[in-house]
Amino acid sequence: MNAETHDFKLQRAGPQVVVAMPAEIDIGNADQVRRALLSAMEPQVTVLIVDMSRTTFCDSAGVQAVIAAYRQAATTGTQLRLVATEVLRIFTVIGTDQLIPVYPTMEAAQAEMS
Repeated sequence: MNAETHDFKLQRAGPQVVVAMPAEIDIGNADQVRRALLSAMEPQVTVLIVDMSRTTFCDSAGVQAVIAAYRQAATTGTQLRLVATEVLRIFTVIGTDQLIPVYPTMEAAQAEMS
């Protein structure tokens, strides 16, 4: 099942949901990112994959939006996974990659057993 939530594409495959992120995430859209991620965490979702494979820019507000989603996921037992390539550095520098599993491709994130 596919759905559009604002500018965020959601793909649902059973208990796994993928939320595709925009090309740029900054203070201007970070709150929308946070809301899209939080709204994707329905009770039956066990894995939420944040697809940043097409994201080329992410500032600290974007990182905070992903961290907010991680915190909510942790309280509900949902596993949050991040797919990132070009913006991986900011998550590594801040240390977020120590909290959230980061994958180089969507295939790797989806293949990981939950």
